[in-house]
Amino acid sequence: MNAYNFSGSDGGGDMPSLETANIGYTDGVSPVPPRIPTVKPTEKIKGFTYGYMANRGEIRSPRGIKSQDLLYELGNNWVCLAVANYQKAFYSTEIKWDFTRTPTDRDIAFFVEKAHSKAVKVCLKPMLNSDDNMWRAHIGFPDLNMDEMDGYWQKWFKSYTDYMLHYAELAEELGCEMLCIGCEMIATEHKTDYWLDLIGKIRNVYHGKLVYNTNHSREDAVSWFDVLDFLGTSAYYTVGECGSDKATMTAAWENVRKRMNGISDKVRKNYIFMEIGCRSAEGCSAMPWDFSRTDLPWNEVEQANFYESCLDVFMGEERFAGVFWWDWSTFIYNTAEEAKADTGFNIHLKKAEKVVREKYAET
Repeated sequence: MNAYNFSGSDGGGDMPSLETANIGYTDGVSPVPPRIPTVKPTEKIKGFTYGYMANRGEIRSPRGIKSQDLLYELGNNWVCLAVANYQKAFYSTEIKWDFTRTPTDRDIAFFVEKAHSKAVKVCLKPMLNSDDNMWRAHIGFPDLNMDEMDGYWQKWFKSYTDYMLHYAELAEELGCEMLCIGCEMIATEHKTDYWLDLIGKIRNVYHGKLVYNTNHSREDAVSWFDVLDFLGTSAYYTVGECGSDKATMTAAWENVRKRMNGISDKVRKNYIFMEIGCRSAEGCSAMPWDFSRTDLPWNEVEQANFYESCLDVFMGEERFAGVFWWDWSTFIYNTAEEAKADTGFNIHLKKAEKVVREKYAET
């Protein structure tokens, strides 16, 4: 039986008593004592991301559980649970709570409890998408200070703060070892005062590690990374081209390593590849962020070279805290035939899966 009994978000669970009904982030008091295990600074994060775009109930469905069991066979010691919520358009000032498609608190609690039963640590990653299909990097407003009012930004950050504090409080209650406070919110990153205010409020209710996930090549463009515990990035760096071998990619990753080490030294934080991956399709090492070119032919070798070259370069690097590969499907396929028909980011039953399993076993 699930140890956690939440009410409200998924229409189930016991009603809170009068003594606890008003406890929450609004008064800066966690409803349960912190019980987040210490994260060893020398332990590499050997992770994977799971659950992105999962709908209500899918994480704790039989197919979801089977997918998670296969994921944990990789030997990963961390997992990043990506939970998506939505706003109507990139210019909207309010985040919607739609638990007909977003995983509920019960779903999240189930996942965390299962991961911890496998001795796997959890990074909870609330993500924000725009229903107009604009990339979240474009969420933002003009910087017009009209009548000394920053009105649109104030409204949006108020909504985003409420959104993030809900998950910060939940992460605290569930003992999640890390919380990612934003992902690729590029157009918001210059609003330093708002981000610092949010980080301060999160630290009042959550006592694990904090990270923010910027986009590749922007790691030195954010002024407030020094108040977080790690420097996080989506490391979709171009390291090859169609047919590139492992040696070519390794040389490209060495250049990335030198750059990241310099930024790490400047902000005095180790860095995490919060997202990184490459589809099993020809040419994707030149555009590892791509998910739209469904016409490209299947190529598991190029994908495997991408994974192996990256791990070869970074797993021995002291300033590299680790990696969360993107991503493992909520419902993974079952056969080699299905794997050969899949040109997405999945590595299950492909050469890259063997690479990850062996590399994770070595460190």
